[in-house]
Amino acid sequence: MTIDPLLTLASFGIGIVVGLTGMGGGALMTPVLVLFFSIPPLTAVSSDLVASAVMKPVGSYVHLRRGTVHLGLVKWLCIGSIPGAFSGVLIARSFGRGEDVQNAVRLALGIALLLAAFGLIVRAYIRMVEHARRRDGRAAPLSQERPDVVLRPWPTVILGALGGIVVGLTSVGSGSLIIIALMVLYPTLTASQLVGTDLVQAVPLVASAALGHILFGDFKLELTTGLLLGCIPGVWVGAHLSARLPGGLVRRALAFVLLASALKLLGLPNMETAVTLIATLLVAPVIWMLVRRHYGYPALSRARWREQA
Repeated sequence: MTIDPLLTLASFGIGIVVGLTGMGGGALMTPVLVLFFSIPPLTAVSSDLVASAVMKPVGSYVHLRRGTVHLGLVKWLCIGSIPGAFSGVLIARSFGRGEDVQNAVRLALGIALLLAAFGLIVRAYIRMVEHARRRDGRAAPLSQERPDVVLRPWPTVILGALGGIVVGLTSVGSGSLIIIALMVLYPTLTASQLVGTDLVQAVPLVASAALGHILFGDFKLELTTGLLLGCIPGVWVGAHLSARLPGGLVRRALAFVLLASALKLLGLPNMETAVTLIATLLVAPVIWMLVRRHYGYPALSRARWREQA
């Protein structure tokens, strides 16, 4: 078995980002494999999902012990996500074999990354609005007790099914797209409960998608082993750094990287890609600061970056 040391080093860096933010595993790993290591898209998705299936239970165990998981919500999500994830693999295979399936997965991955980048922005905006409401006394203060959550079974099952299909197709979404939808469906969940619930429901979701890719995808053992050798220590390092580094800044940088990856995967020419990214760098910070000023926040200090993370 031959393991590429550069690939393991890259997965170590991605593991640090995952440990820092709780997001970005599949959203970063798969495009890195495709764009920088020339791994076929279906192979990248298959190996990344199997690696994620090994790593997810670790963080889930921690959240279960801390009591930051809404198990009723996990149940309804899994009813939709487990068959949805397996179906995503079959949908990918329905495009045929060879270049057809690789192009289909590449297109789906590009679209999923665009949605993930947008989701990060929406998540930051929702959190800023919540902070502003609490600051102005227009929302109940944070409580250490579990908030009352009224379960909405059918919307939750549909969310799980759609999220599962996206994960099965692209390996993206279990830690980014689904958590954004949960914030909208269940606004009374605390941040820690959102993360814990999303992480626990992602375990069977990713396991289902990984099984589908082992059976019908293009799983490579040596590639997955190289990813795990880098990611596992990377996540550990990132988790310890998360108390010291501004997570909000990391997430904004991650959104920019996801945008750049999505544009390349969607086949946008280099010149158009460069113009789009430069325009984003110039315009997005101005818009964000105007939005912050609208809610009464000054320019971000380091403390504010952490608060808005």
